[in-house]
Amino acid sequence: MNLRYSSFAASMTAECTGLSITRVGASLGAEISGIDLERELTQEQVEAIEQQLARHELLIFRNQEITADDLIAFGRRFGELTVHPFAPSDGSAPVLITFRNDEKTPPFATDVWHSDETFRRHPPMATVLCAKEVPALGGDTVFASMSAAYAGLSDRIQQLISGLEAMHDIKPFRALFSSSEADRRKLQEFEFKYPPQLHPVVRVHPVSGRKVLFVNPQFTIAINGMDERESRALLDILFQQAQVPEYQFRLHWQPNTIAMWDNRATQHYAVHDYYPQRRHMDRVTIGGGAVSGVPSADPASVRRVKFAAALGADTYGGHTPR
Repeated sequence: MNLRYSSFAASMTAECTGLSITRVGASLGAEISGIDLERELTQEQVEAIEQQLARHELLIFRNQEITADDLIAFGRRFGELTVHPFAPSDGSAPVLITFRNDEKTPPFATDVWHSDETFRRHPPMATVLCAKEVPALGGDTVFASMSAAYAGLSDRIQQLISGLEAMHDIKPFRALFSSSEADRRKLQEFEFKYPPQLHPVVRVHPVSGRKVLFVNPQFTIAINGMDERESRALLDILFQQAQVPEYQFRLHWQPNTIAMWDNRATQHYAVHDYYPQRRHMDRVTIGGGAVSGVPSADPASVRRVKFAAALGADTYGGHTPR
């Protein structure tokens, strides 16, 4: 894929549909204006948003006073909406997740770096979150570009993790079930319906072609083919990539702000610093497809790089350190 041409084409498409694109983060994030999400989108607008999403990984729409039905309709323009098996949903619209957090209902398990629902065989393509009521102070969401996180790894680690697969599991949601016989039976049903899934440690984005680090501390439990000690040590290194500020963008919510993030290329962390203030958010999740990874590195090449320092040929970025 010619990324330079793709970026040019995306910009031209945005201009033709009246969209204004303002980049807001160094590694990810753009604000989109010139569009009213209360109205039905044209096919050209949908395509422009899809292109900008792949390019910027996080899109922000301000001052969008829309209903839950509007949010659902917007999400459906990009694919089939999925129903989260554990999140609080609207009884009349199961595809709509409602987060109403206050002193009586504190947030649960979102203050962990994660990509949404990677325990699925086909994790979501994107997520759309709409702020209805926000606290006076706090309640931000921090996003990380996992394509930037991958690019920031050393050549040695990139070679090491090429072709590896990791296990993703429903582990955080087990805390929702008690030790009662009825709850144990329910948990077994969920475990049968959502068994652990193997996904590439490095996935290839289906639109941009970028390589993306695709492990997260909420759902990834082990690297396939490694013993527990090796797996944990390597995962800890990879998990820390999301914490690098240069790869992040912190979104300060305002009422009627909508964020749409590319779940194939980002992780996020909802900051739990607003309790007991109220925070009300609506969310829809757009289904995704199979996860494609990069091929395995040549074992001989990995070994040569691994022992380069011992042989006195240590290089970084193609240059010998001085």
